Amino acid sequence: MKTLKSQRKPVALAVLALLVIGAVAWYASTRQHADDQKNAAPKPALTVTVVKPATAQLPVTLTANGNVAAWQEASVSSESNGLRLTEVRVNVGDTVKAGDVLAVFSADTVNADVAQAKATLLEAQASAADAVANAARARSLKDSGALSTQQISQYNTAEQTANARIASAQAALATQQLRLRYTRVLAPDSGVISARTATVGAVSAPGTELFRMIRQGRLEWRAEVVSQDLRSIAPGAVALVKAANGSTTTGKVRMIAPTVDQQTRTALVYVDLPQNAGSKQAPFKAGMFASGQFELGSSSALTVPQQAVVVRDGFSFVFRLTPDQHVAQVKVQPGRRIGDRIEVIGGLQADTPVVLRGAGFLNDGDLVHVVAEPAAARTAE
Repeated sequence: MKTLKSQRKPVALAVLALLVIGAVAWYASTRQHADDQKNAAPKPALTVTVVKPATAQLPVTLTANGNVAAWQEASVSSESNGLRLTEVRVNVGDTVKAGDVLAVFSADTVNADVAQAKATLLEAQASAADAVANAARARSLKDSGALSTQQISQYNTAEQTANARIASAQAALATQQLRLRYTRVLAPDSGVISARTATVGAVSAPGTELFRMIRQGRLEWRAEVVSQDLRSIAPGAVALVKAANGSTTTGKVRMIAPTVDQQTRTALVYVDLPQNAGSKQAPFKAGMFASGQFELGSSSALTVPQQAVVVRDGFSFVFRLTPDQHVAQVKVQPGRRIGDRIEVIGGLQADTPVVLRGAGFLNDGDLVHVVAEPAAARTAE
C-alpha cells in the first residue's frame, strides 16, 4: 500500500503543473488580446457629409389674420311713395354698371299726375297771356287819363300773379316728372349686388332698402395687427393674402386705422384686393376669414439646409464637426425659411462645418467619417 501511494504523488504534481502552465498561458493570451483592442484605432459611428452655413437675403414678413369685407357698400332705396313694384331686373351676385335699371315701379298714377300738372301749366300760361295783354294796354293808356292809376296797378298786379301761377305750375310739373323718374330704380355706381329685399308686388315706403351692392366690386382685407408691429407697416406695402381654399392673391396696404382696440390692443390694416376679387369665380368673398403676410423688405441671414437641422425634445440642433472628426451637438433657434434652407439664429459661425447627410442618426461626441458631397446632389441643391 505504501508503494501505491508513493507512485500517485508524482502524477498529481505533474497534473497540477500542467494546469498552472495552462492558466498562465490563457491569462497571457487574454491580456495580449485586450491590449491589441485597446491599441486598435476606434471605428467611426457613421459616414457623413458636411456643409458650411451660407449667408442669404431673406424676406422680412409679418403674419396677420383678418376678415375680407367690401371696400364700400351702397344702399339702393325706394324714393317712391305708395307705388307697387312691378319688375325686379337684378339678383344677388349680378354685376351692374352705373345707371342700370334695377327695378321698376308702377307708373300709372304718376303718369296721370304728370298729365294733370301739364294741363294746369297750360291753363296758367293762357291766363298769363291774357293778363300780360291787359297790363300792356293799361300801361299804353296811362298818359291819356282813360284809366286811373289804381286800375293800371290792378292790371300790373294781375300780370305778375299770372306769371307766378305759371312758375307754380312748372314746379308742380317738375315734381311729378321727378316722381316719374323715381319709378325706375337706377344703380348709383358700378358694382356687384350683394343683397336684395325687393319683391315684385310689394308697396314700398320711401327710404325702404331694395338692394345692397359692393361698390365697383372692390374687396379689402382688414388685417388685425398688434400695436407694436404697426410702425413696420406703411401705406403701399405689399401683402400676400391667403383665402380659405388655399389660393393666394397680392394686395396693397391702403391705410392703417387711426385707433387701436382697447380690448385686443390690435388695429385694422386695410389692404386693397385686386378688382376681380369680388367676381363670382374669385376665391375671396366678403365676410370670409383670411390670413396673410406683409412683405417688409429683406435682411441678411445665416442659413443651413433643412436636412442639417435635427429636432429633438422640441428643440432644434445641428452637429458641428470638430478638428478630431467628432461631432458636437449645438442648440440653435430656427428662423425664417426659404426653399429648403432655414435661418439659424445664434450658436453658429459662418465658417463652422455642420453635418448635412446623416445628422438625424448622430449623438453628441460621435466619431464620424466625412466624405465629399456627390456632384449630382450639389448641383440639385
